[in-house]
Amino acid sequence: MKKPGRNDAARRARSAARLYAVQALFQMEAAGQSVDSVVPEFETHRFGAVYDGDEMAEGDVDLFRALVGEAVTRQARIDQMTDRALVATWPIDRIDPTLRALFRAAGAELVARDTPPRVVITEFVEVARAFFPEGREAGFVNAVLDHMAREAQPGAFAG
Repeated sequence: MKKPGRNDAARRARSAARLYAVQALFQMEAAGQSVDSVVPEFETHRFGAVYDGDEMAEGDVDLFRALVGEAVTRQARIDQMTDRALVATWPIDRIDPTLRALFRAAGAELVARDTPPRVVITEFVEVARAFFPEGREAGFVNAVLDHMAREAQPGAFAG
């Protein structure tokens, strides 16, 4: 059996950072909080914290900060991309707030990072499954993110 290595730990930290970014963006919208208050709170109280005997994952702090910051900075562009990916009758302001936060975090990674689009899609579909384990949201997220990725990085899908 292969022993988990540094790459596995780094991959888990990036996955955790994506999940935390969605939670932070949700919290910012729901509570009207700023990046400057939410980011330090997450880094201090969520990354690696233990609640009721359950240890929270360590997150990649740099990726977490980048996703939250870029999602806020580029929110108008990301929301427009999301709107174009959604059915015309379902603008972004009418979808579930958790999904809205997820699309903003994923959109930030698609437009501001070098991560391959297929990795972004796969990772955020897994985040959707974490929030909606019983629902059909994962397929919906996959379809919307595929559309957003093709707009954000069309060259990644050529050929």
